[in-house]
Amino acid sequence: MAKRRLTGKVISNKMQKTVVVQVERIKEHPKYRRRFKVHNSFKAHDEKGEYQIGDTVVIEETKPLSKDKNWIVINKK
Repeated sequence: MAKRRLTGKVISNKMQKTVVVQVERIKEHPKYRRRFKVHNSFKAHDEKGEYQIGDTVVIEETKPLSKDKNWIVINKK
């Protein structure tokens, strides 16, 4: 089974070896067909601390690394 990959923007890098990535997707209302944006934030592992706020990155799902960190940063886009 393939691991999920998401693309998002780094919104926080204040933790050690962890960045918070905000992923934006567009949903459509089932009845009215209006499209709207939905944001989700994920904590991702950043071993070297190389990613800064505003960077667009690709994250990949992995085994749990801590209580609420299940993602790892793959590369900068």
